[in-house]
Amino acid sequence: PLLGPSPSREMMGLFIRIWLPAGEIIGGHPAKAHSRPYMAFLEIQNGRDISICGGFLVSKDFVLTAAHCKADKITVKLGAHNIKNPRESRQEIPVRRQIIHRYYNSLSQNNDIMLLQLERKAILNEHVSPIRLPLAHQQVLPGTMCSVAGWGRISTANRQISAILQEVDLMVMKDAACHFYHYNSTTMLCAGDPEKGKSSFKGDSGGPLVCGGTAQGIVSFGSKDGTPPAVYTRVSTFIPWIQEEMRKLSHVPLQESLQGLSFMASVL
Repeated sequence: PLLGPSPSREMMGLFIRIWLPAGEIIGGHPAKAHSRPYMAFLEIQNGRDISICGGFLVSKDFVLTAAHCKADKITVKLGAHNIKNPRESRQEIPVRRQIIHRYYNSLSQNNDIMLLQLERKAILNEHVSPIRLPLAHQQVLPGTMCSVAGWGRISTANRQISAILQEVDLMVMKDAACHFYHYNSTTMLCAGDPEKGKSSFKGDSGGPLVCGGTAQGIVSFGSKDGTPPAVYTRVSTFIPWIQEEMRKLSHVPLQESLQGLSFMASVL
C-alpha cells in the first residue's frame, strides 16, 4: 500500500502546525477566459457550511480533485471563468459518487486524491473539455516549468476571494525542498521556487498542476503562511487506481486514455 506508518500523537501536533490545505494563487494573474476548459469549480457543502475546492475534468463524467475536499454534498461547475457571472457556457452538475483513495490519510495527507463521478455527462465543447493524464509512474524532473490555476484569495493578507480564475507558473523542485514531516516522494510532488514568491495557498485545493498540457499534480497542501514550495499529489502514481475505479463505474474502454492521451478520445 502507498500509505506509510501512522504518526504519533506528538508528530500529529507538529504536522498540524506546519501545513494547511493549499489552493489560492499567490503571485499570479487572471487567466485568459476559458483557456483552461478542464477546470472545475467545486461547491463543497458540509451541513450548513459552504466552501470551495478546485478540480479538473478527465472524462465526460469524471472529475479529479483532492481527497481532503470530501463533503456531504459536492456540486461541480464547468465552463466557468468569473464564478459570479453565470454564462451559457457554464454547466452545473451534482456529484453522484465521491471515490476517495482507500489509503488516504487525513493527518499526513498521503494519497490525497479523490475521483468524482458526475450525475450526468458533461457536454464537451470549446469551454468544457478534459485534460490529459500522464503515463503511469511518469516522472517530472526538477526544473520543469508547470502552472496551476484556481479561484480564491490572491494575497495572504486579504481574505477576499477572486471571482476570476487566477493562474501562476511554478517550477518543480527537488523533493528535499519540501520540508514537511510527512512528505512522501512516491505520492507527492514539490513545486514553487521560494525565491519567486509564487505558490498555491489554502482554500481552493484540488486543482491540477499542469506540465506540458498534462495534469501531473493535484493541489494538496502547503505552509501556513503561503510561502512556496507547496505539495501536490503525484498523479502518475495513481493512474492504475484511476483506471480501476473508472472501470468499476463505467463501460468506457480506457486503454487509450491511460497511454497519456486525453480521456476525451475514449468517451466521444
